[in-house]
Amino acid sequence: MKNLITISFKNQSLKTKWALTSAFVIFISFAIICSVLYWSLHMWLLSEQRQTVNRTMDDLTVFFESQGNTITLDDIQANKGLMNSIIDKDQTVRILNKDGIEILRINDTVSEIPDIPNKIFTKGYVVNKQKIAGTESFVATGKIQIGLFQGYIQLTHPLTSFHSLMNYLLMAMLILGIGALVLSAYIGYVLATVLLRSLHDLRQEMTTVAEKGFEAPIQMEYNQDDEIGDLLRVYRKMMGELEQSFLLQQQFISDASHELRTPIQVVEGHLSLIQRWGKDDPEILNESLGTALSEIKRMKNLIEEMLELARGQSNEHDGICDIWAVTNEIIQEQTILHSDVTIHINDQNLTKSSVAISQNAFGQIMRNLLQNAIRYSDDQTTIQIYLTNDLKHCKIEVEDNGIGIAENDLPHIFERFYRVDEARSRDEGGTGLGLSIVKMLVNKYGGNITVTSKLGKGTKFKVILPFEKL
Repeated sequence: MKNLITISFKNQSLKTKWALTSAFVIFISFAIICSVLYWSLHMWLLSEQRQTVNRTMDDLTVFFESQGNTITLDDIQANKGLMNSIIDKDQTVRILNKDGIEILRINDTVSEIPDIPNKIFTKGYVVNKQKIAGTESFVATGKIQIGLFQGYIQLTHPLTSFHSLMNYLLMAMLILGIGALVLSAYIGYVLATVLLRSLHDLRQEMTTVAEKGFEAPIQMEYNQDDEIGDLLRVYRKMMGELEQSFLLQQQFISDASHELRTPIQVVEGHLSLIQRWGKDDPEILNESLGTALSEIKRMKNLIEEMLELARGQSNEHDGICDIWAVTNEIIQEQTILHSDVTIHINDQNLTKSSVAISQNAFGQIMRNLLQNAIRYSDDQTTIQIYLTNDLKHCKIEVEDNGIGIAENDLPHIFERFYRVDEARSRDEGGTGLGLSIVKMLVNKYGGNITVTSKLGKGTKFKVILPFEKL
C-alpha cells in the first residue's frame, strides 16, 4: 500500500505535488500547533478547576472556624442560603459522620457519595480526581467539628463544563484543520500554477524544438532575474551551442563524405582499368597501381587526422613538454623525409622551454605547421623557426617563403576541410584538417595562434603557449 501511494505521488504533475506537499506541511504544522495549544489549555483550565475547589474548601473551612462551637447542624440545615453563597451551583457539599454516612447535603447535583480517602490530615483537606456517576470530578475531603459533632466535609466538583469546553475546542480545531488543509491545497495549487507557468512555457519551447528542429522560433519571453531566468539563459546558451555543434557535425559529415568519395572513385576507376586491359600492359598497370596507392595514402591520412581531431576534442592531455627538444626532433624527422627543404631554428632568446602541454600535442602542432609550410612552398623551400619566451608565455613562430595566402582566405584557414587552392591542395595531398587540429590543441591548452601572409612571399604562423595551464 505504501509503495502504491509513493508511486502514485511520483506520477503526479509538479503542480499537484506542490499543492499536496504544501497542504501536508501546513496541515502538520497546524496540527502540531493545535495539539500544543489544546494540551496547554487543557492543563491550564484543569488547574483552574482545581483552584476553584481549593477556594471553596478554604472558604468553608474559614466559615466553620469563625463560627466556633456555637453553630449546630440544625443551624446549617435551616440556613442553607449562607452556604449556597460560598459554594458554586454545580458543586455538592456533604457533611458525613465518622462512618461515612451522609448527615447533611447542600446543592443536590451529584447523588453518588464518593469514597472517603484512607488518609486525611487533622487540618486541611485532600483533593483527588474520581469518576462519580459516570462523570469525572474533583473530590475534596477534610475533617470537620461542629459543636460536639465530629465528621467529614466533602466537596464534589463535576468537570462536566470543563469537558464540554474542551470538546468544543477540539471540534473547532478539527474543523479549522480541515479548512486549513483544503485552503492550503487550493492556494498551493494556484501558486504552483502561477510560479510554474514559465517552466510550462519552457517545456513547450523544448517540445517545439524537438518536433520542428532548431529552425523553430523562440517565443518565450522571461526577463526576471531569478532561478527560472537563469535556467532559461542556460537553456538558450546550451541550445545555441547544440545548434552550432549540430551544424558543424552536418558540415563535417558532408565534407568528409565529399573528400573520401573522390579518392575512392579514383581507386575504383584505376582498378577497373587494370581489370579490363591493364593486366597485360605493364605501363598502365604501374601507373594505375601508383595512383591507387597514392589515393589510398591520401584516404589514410584523412581518416587518421579526422580521428585525431575527434580524440583531441574529447580527451585531456596533461603534462610538461620541452618544446626545444621536441622541435629539434621534428626538424630532423622532416629533414629526412624532405631532403630538399632547409629548416633553421633560432633559439638564442629562449631561456625557458618547459611548457604546460603534452609532448604528443605539441608534436602534432609543430609537425602540422611544418608540413603545411613544406606543402605550400616552392622548390627552394626555406623555413625559419623562432623560439622565444617572456615571464609567462613561450612563443613559437614558423615562417616559410612559400606561395602565401590571400587576404580573404586568412579568416577561414583554420576551418575543417577549407582549402585555399583546391587543385593545388589536392595535388599536394592535403586533407584540410591539419590547421584545424593545430587550432583546437592550442586553444585546449590556453594558448593563441595567429597567422600573417602575403601572396608570393610566404606565411608566418605564431603560436603562444603559457608555462602553466590555464
